[in-house]
Amino acid sequence: MNGKAVFMVEDGMIVGKTVSGEPNSFLATEEEFEDFILELEVKADSTNSGVQFRSQSLPDYMNGRVHGYQMEIDPSDRKWSGGIYEEAGRGWLYPLTLNPSVQDVYQQGEWNTYRIECRGDSIKTFINNVQIAAIADTMFRKGFIALQIHSIPSGEIPGKKVMWKNIRIKELP
Repeated sequence: MNGKAVFMVEDGMIVGKTVSGEPNSFLATEEEFEDFILELEVKADSTNSGVQFRSQSLPDYMNGRVHGYQMEIDPSDRKWSGGIYEEAGRGWLYPLTLNPSVQDVYQQGEWNTYRIECRGDSIKTFINNVQIAAIADTMFRKGFIALQIHSIPSGEIPGKKVMWKNIRIKELP
């Protein structure tokens, strides 16, 4: 959705690659989810990415732009992996300036286990079994899940990878 980043399956993983001149790109589920626990493993080259959840793409909202919650994958020096961002909306809902003690939990160049728990208005994120963020928010109650490949600035070399594996979801009653 939205951009034309390359997504492929390699060795049981979903691999996304950055491309030049494209907006953020998303590989989304067809099904929508409300209350759930999502777990997956992620490893990224030095490029920003994320996992969208309870997200939407509506023709009357910014011409179908994906919007909703995102658990950040941020291997930059800022180290905000696990923070909660609202894509194409209010922006940062839980930046890691609120919890700087967890900024080193994400291990660049290694496989990291991501966990998102959504129950009603409660949203919690975890990396490698450490809670990173927690918010109560009612903006999005249900939506799709998507893997993001972020746009890249002009002049940046394309082809950086984000890899996801062992994706599993448990819907909650």
